[in-house]
Amino acid sequence: MKLLIVDDHPVMRHGLAALLQQNEPDTDVIWAADSLTGLDLTDTHPDIDAVFLDLLMPGLAGMQAIQEFGKRRPALPVIVLSSSEDPEDVRRALALGALGYVPKSAGPQTILSALRLVLSGEVYIPALMLLAGADPAAQGSTGRHGPGAIERLTARQADVLKLLAGGLQNKEIADALGLADKTVKTHITAIFKTLNVINRTQAATIAREAKLV
Repeated sequence: MKLLIVDDHPVMRHGLAALLQQNEPDTDVIWAADSLTGLDLTDTHPDIDAVFLDLLMPGLAGMQAIQEFGKRRPALPVIVLSSSEDPEDVRRALALGALGYVPKSAGPQTILSALRLVLSGEVYIPALMLLAGADPAAQGSTGRHGPGAIERLTARQADVLKLLAGGLQNKEIADALGLADKTVKTHITAIFKTLNVINRTQAATIAREAKLV
């Protein structure tokens, strides 16, 4: 696994890299001190599996960077790691395409859990959203896209969505379609972004509303 850390604080970069390499076997970590350098690294390292992105950095702002990562590498999961615990920042980051949001105050296990969840094709929502009484799911099936977004899926993504809506897990989908597990995760990430949803339940709901299943 190869991970990219984009953060302008050296202590944060080195600490996170050490945590990831100690707990995730065979993990290669590269880093950038600003968003533009991080974006360039995604071009030169096509095998990056996920990005940890700080929001407050000099140069290209974090929210804009989320969009730019999405344009260059639509299937690359971006996890925001920020000092901000404002629920509105969480909503905005997820709406722009981030698949996870972890406050920097979170413990090591929370960071690792968020990474594993995102790599499995899900979205990590921080506990602070629940404490704030916020509804991060509001951007899901009732959000900007809805069933009409189904038409923007590729044929293979539609196949994956049908099986996902039928309750199959990633490995079962991979076996059914003759794909690698990692390829299925990539398709699911792209499906979530296209449908503007944050979990499998919302994606399945849209598939049913569109009579895909």
